[in-house]
Amino acid sequence: MAAPGVPPLVVVMGVSGSGKSALGTRLAARLDLAFVDGDDLHPARNIAKMAAGHPLDDADREPWLQIIGRWLEDHRDRGGVVACSALRRSYRDLIREHCPEVVFLHLAGNRDLIVERVAARSHHFMPASLVDSQFATLEPLGPDEAGTTLDIARTIPDLVVEAAHWLAGRGPSAATGG
Repeated sequence: MAAPGVPPLVVVMGVSGSGKSALGTRLAARLDLAFVDGDDLHPARNIAKMAAGHPLDDADREPWLQIIGRWLEDHRDRGGVVACSALRRSYRDLIREHCPEVVFLHLAGNRDLIVERVAARSHHFMPASLVDSQFATLEPLGPDEAGTTLDIARTIPDLVVEAAHWLAGRGPSAATGG
């Protein structure tokens, strides 16, 4: 966990279409932190595979998660926010290998709302047909993982306020949970 006064390192996580990029960009702006969309860090072969309607496997994800972990590690002194699915605990553990103090904001919500959002996107490589594979892969945050879960039924401005307040309220005894 970051020491008091040290800017946070945050991964906004969840299935495709949960609002990771929308929340991440706005939260980073509110907190004056760097932001990167994890989708922009995918190797070209991962993007091609997803665009063809094939889900990624763990071998595909591992190099991408290492890149995300290194990005966070490189931003340790100034803080940063990454939008990244981080669906499994093992994926989050790979990120934590580089940056143990990272916290996760899990955007969780109804499958039908997610499918609707993904289907409405016109400039994204992830097709709606892969949403079920994302839900099948998802492992929510464990009680021992530094982070909290946010409901995507709420508006992005409300989620930014909630996330910023949660981050501000984290102290030595608030390392985990909601």
